[in-house]
Amino acid sequence: MPLSEEEQQILRQIEDELKQDPTFAQRGYRVSRRRSALLVAGLVAGLAATVVCLAINFVLAFVAFVFVLFMAVKLESEIRLLGREQLGQLPISAWLNARRPDEQSDV
Repeated sequence: MPLSEEEQQILRQIEDELKQDPTFAQRGYRVSRRRSALLVAGLVAGLAATVVCLAINFVLAFVAFVFVLFMAVKLESEIRLLGREQLGQLPISAWLNARRPDEQSDV
């Protein structure tokens, strides 16, 4: 159901007010590219440590595997934040005019 003209006007007004608020931009998601790179490096190092530790001791390999799982979960949460940050940069008009893939065009 499309928004009425009045509702679209209200949303544009809210968007303009948020653009003028200097503290609003500071409250957004901030993703550190350096932290993401460190998580990827830790994930790769953990995988390598798991393979090497398999030849030495099963318990060490298990600890390295748990480390890999921890790094993977942290990396996944960073990627989610990055996605939210990118979506947050879209103007409201992009959200209003977006169509779902399953919607048929009226043309």
